[in-house]
Amino acid sequence: MENVGLYLQDAHELREGLSCVQYAEGKGFHAVWQAESRLVRDAIVPMAAYAAVSSRIQVGSGVINNWTRNIGLLAATFLTLDDLAPDRIICGLGAWWDPLARNVGIQRRKPLLAMRETVEVLRRLLNMERVTFHGEFHQVEGIELDVVHGRREPRHVPIMIGATGPKMMELAGEIADGVVLNYCVPVEYTDQAMERLEAGANKAGRSCEDIECHQLIVASVDHDREKALDASRQLLTQYLAQQPHIAKASGVSQETVQEIQSILGWPATHDEIQRAKHLVSDELLERITASGTPEEALERVQAYVDRGASYPILYSAGGDIQLLIDTFAAA
Repeated sequence: MENVGLYLQDAHELREGLSCVQYAEGKGFHAVWQAESRLVRDAIVPMAAYAAVSSRIQVGSGVINNWTRNIGLLAATFLTLDDLAPDRIICGLGAWWDPLARNVGIQRRKPLLAMRETVEVLRRLLNMERVTFHGEFHQVEGIELDVVHGRREPRHVPIMIGATGPKMMELAGEIADGVVLNYCVPVEYTDQAMERLEAGANKAGRSCEDIECHQLIVASVDHDREKALDASRQLLTQYLAQQPHIAKASGVSQETVQEIQSILGWPATHDEIQRAKHLVSDELLERITASGTPEEALERVQAYVDRGASYPILYSAGGDIQLLIDTFAAA
């Protein structure tokens, strides 16, 4: 495994996350990614903190949605992050998901077109161009990043699309610098993803070798195998109920998803998750996560790499995060 990334969401206190980033950097990890998923933690504030306490590791958004930030603000945000950590920032964008988007008043429509417009305008702004663009989702007239004090040269901020469905994967292959494949999916999913990425790349006269393929993987490592499995079980219980796109991609039966949903509220409480977690079997955990002893986790992650993932991004669902970092640093 040449490159490995660390994925942080809300399982750790933010200040603990800073220590994890520094530890991962010291162990040679390639990147750290901050989630922005449920209404729990903004990605940009932690990214700035991670960039400030590190010197080499790349820092990515994994992923922010393309609906809630004005395109000018989005570009200015990543310009600012690049000022803090030049050439170390990665912009991961995703199409978000219902019912969360709908519940906060966002009417998602034509997600492929919306993503295409966002990537085009964002890339041009970060290239320090003066942009006029009249699309269906973005309307800008003669705008540019207004840098009076600081670097005016184009910024190298790779744009990755967080894709789950085949059409978005194909779009990523066509227009993005790379893709971030969702977690809680079997290794066979990566085979399908590579086919769609290749199809998209061919449209743009590229090949899969031109596209970074990052695979998010839920990874819980502990010398106590049952403890590691239980940490992933709790996360998976919540996500199968609340994120239908993940449930669909994971291959879990609709009956199981509905049964979990009948127990969990929104947002789910710890007690509700404990009552429903028995519905997530060991067999499922072994199929769609990398959970267990260090040796088991390594073997499972290697399977995704063997299927074509450029590098894995490991989400510590609980378990022993220092042991997780040590395990994959040694690999």
